Amino acid sequence: MRSTTSPLPPVPRRAFLGAAAGVTAAGFLTACGGGTKVGAGQGDAADAPAFSGGEYKGPKVTLEYWNGFTGGDGPHMQAMLAAFNKEYEGRISVRNTTRRWEDLYPALPTAISAGKGPDVAVIHNDQIATFAVRGTLMPLDDVVSALKLTESDFIPAVWQAGVFGGKRYSVPLDVHCLADYWNVRHLTRAGLREAPGDRAGYEDALAELRSAGVSHPFWMPNKWPAHLMFMSLLWQFGGELYDADGTRALWGSDAGEQALGWMVEQIRKGYSPAQVAQDSQYNAFKNDKVSFTWDGIWQINDLKSTAGKIEWDLSAVPTIGSTPAVWTAGHNFVLTSQAGRDKNKVQAAKFFIDYMSERSTEWAKAGMIPARNSVRARPEVARLPQTPLARDVDVFRFLPALPGLGDVQSKALELAVQKAVLGRQSPADALADGVRTANKILAENKRKYAK
Repeated sequence: MRSTTSPLPPVPRRAFLGAAAGVTAAGFLTACGGGTKVGAGQGDAADAPAFSGGEYKGPKVTLEYWNGFTGGDGPHMQAMLAAFNKEYEGRISVRNTTRRWEDLYPALPTAISAGKGPDVAVIHNDQIATFAVRGTLMPLDDVVSALKLTESDFIPAVWQAGVFGGKRYSVPLDVHCLADYWNVRHLTRAGLREAPGDRAGYEDALAELRSAGVSHPFWMPNKWPAHLMFMSLLWQFGGELYDADGTRALWGSDAGEQALGWMVEQIRKGYSPAQVAQDSQYNAFKNDKVSFTWDGIWQINDLKSTAGKIEWDLSAVPTIGSTPAVWTAGHNFVLTSQAGRDKNKVQAAKFFIDYMSERSTEWAKAGMIPARNSVRARPEVARLPQTPLARDVDVFRFLPALPGLGDVQSKALELAVQKAVLGRQSPADALADGVRTANKILAENKRKYAK
């Protein structure tokens, strides 16, 4: 897995979920001093000054800002930062540190505890609960209140993903989801004008493509983004990932078996090679060998480099089950407990977060879908290729806010999907084994992250 910040070109994003999984419950607690809140005594929320909006009026401050945008999205974030630093020169200086997500997440707790971390950062929604419960983040309820930010101007799922324990810990910047990329010339050869959006049409298209000479039109990966495909299909078949209390994994259900069974079926039918190494399906698509591939919208800018080699387009992931649904995540601005030690940094950081959130038009050019409805409605954003995917925001599904969820995903769900796709176990057996492992980790997390 790498990220829009991937160190392994040419695929710009895989690592962010691998990074999330890498911040294990045990490792996180060790970094935080065996369960002591990182933020305790270092700028707790109760001691932080309230944010009232408007211009920053304090003395000049330098904010440390961390993010994982090392890939094709990086230049767009740098452009936004440069504009901010130029406009507020002499008042606020933002010093940027860009690290791979898999390095950034494990480093955050100890760096913040030592006063050598970020004052403000961007993290993924599935990290919010873990960092919030450890006291690494400060609530931002006063920011959204002062700025009159409401769910009505945001994609509901990403807005709700920033709340944990009844408090808001983030201001959403974007959402990014899986999309169905397709080879225009291949589909034309098979008599198709676009990718079908339903199961029957999609399966018929794969058969037509085989008949038209594409030996393997839809390569099925066993690693990234296989688990994202599985989760999308699970939701489509009416399943859920975890129960409301975060104590049981539910993806071993009939819906889970149908989802994973469909993935394995594509190999059995001969539409995919039996063992597809990580990234092979995406590289094969770029090299004109694959007709369809499901991958994140962060690939859009990378695929622009294929001009003249392949002609491609994208659309929503097809509805294989009964309900449209797709795995989705989001980048979120957060304020850390390090900033909480300095009232001026608190105010400046909150002002910076508001500034960047309002100016996410530039960020949309990185291939992301702006979280704000008002930004997506702007003509220059509305015509971007990823924006139509947000016409029906109800299809977006996020991971639940469970501390330590990365462990469960990487050590249970992802391995179950991999074993089935590689043919090592049946979908039912792989899921059953995975659920048993997941439930053990969930129980451990309940103890480790108890407040």
